[in-house]
Amino acid sequence: MWYSEKAPTIERKYSKSILRYFKAGSHIGLTINPYQGCHHRCGYCYATYKWSPDFYDKIYGKINAPEILESELNRWKNASILPVMISSATDAYQYAEAKFGITKKCIQVLQQYQIPFYVFTKSSLIERDLDLFRNYSDNCFIVWSITTIDEKIKRIIEPGTPPTTRTFDTIRKFVDSGINCCINIDPIIPFITDSEEHIRSIIDKCQQLGLRYISGSVLRLRHDIWTRIREILELFGILCAIREYERIYGFQEPFLRENNLSANKTYTDKVMSNLKNEISKRNIVFGFNELTEQITQLRQGYAISLKQCKISEFVNTHSLIKY
Repeated sequence: MWYSEKAPTIERKYSKSILRYFKAGSHIGLTINPYQGCHHRCGYCYATYKWSPDFYDKIYGKINAPEILESELNRWKNASILPVMISSATDAYQYAEAKFGITKKCIQVLQQYQIPFYVFTKSSLIERDLDLFRNYSDNCFIVWSITTIDEKIKRIIEPGTPPTTRTFDTIRKFVDSGINCCINIDPIIPFITDSEEHIRSIIDKCQQLGLRYISGSVLRLRHDIWTRIREILELFGILCAIREYERIYGFQEPFLRENNLSANKTYTDKVMSNLKNEISKRNIVFGFNELTEQITQLRQGYAISLKQCKISEFVNTHSLIKY
């Protein structure tokens, strides 16, 4: 299970590849995951499935990732690629990064090859590399994953993450340094973090920090995720919500679905309409496509797109990740 008082073990691992092709909806791109497993122990995490059964309890640092990355980038010697996502199935700045420094080395490689990138993280450890981002601010941005600023809720649903105040202190330093940042309110969890007041509290904090971009989406369920979410609902004493989940997601117990199941349109439209309305009131942009386009356009003078890079040849040698 996601909740444990025992710290995970941290081990070294050698990888054969590090750049992975992924598709999320209509978006096609590349991602780097310097680690397998995650210390943050988020109960709603989608990366905990069959490919990593010990996701919470064993953290593997891909210690040869920087060398592999440089080798792979050499395949595009005279070309550029679309912005690289760091990371899609772990947190690149979890506590193992303090020991191995793999993410920092990978970022240095990306900068050496003038590759644009963006980082998804919940961590305050990223503050250590502030200068790296400051000196490359035209070619990168940070997406901070925030689900709640209620510390009581946070300690249950994502017990390994830093305190909210610490995270926002770090975000402030990045914003003040002129680095583009986005807040991703994801997932919005029914009956736990989906109230208008709850969402407004996060957006108010973002506005105070001068953040210009906010995105978000509703929790998707899979049978292993539902097992954890159900226990979380029990811990919060809202057992009545279990039946409501069946209605919202259109399932009946036992939940055996292996693919992600989205909330129904009525519920999703209500939550997302509230989120976008609160954002628009403050003249904040929803999503970070604008940021991606900005750093992509900066490379267009000599860049070619990923599709022009014979994507079929790339897929033959890299894992395909679908969300």
